[in-house]
Amino acid sequence: MAKEEKAQHEIQFKVDGVEYTTTEQTLTPLGIMGIAGVDHTNHYLVQIEGNHRESYQEKEEVVIHMHEHMKFICIYTGAETVS
Repeated sequence: MAKEEKAQHEIQFKVDGVEYTTTEQTLTPLGIMGIAGVDHTNHYLVQIEGNHRESYQEKEEVVIHMHEHMKFICIYTGAETVS
């Protein structure tokens, strides 16, 4: 029974300062951006841990082991318009 309860534990994390929750123990950068509603075709994910930044650019299928209060930002890679 304890194993079943652990599988349902909600993990809180932030993407671009907005808090989200998941019950998944592992996610990919694509999965995290999907939960946050971010278009993966013109963004990539960066994990922030203190002063360390872990970029997942061109690593969309890497498995990330989720834990409480992880922080991520999404970096826009699309074209910039100039007026």
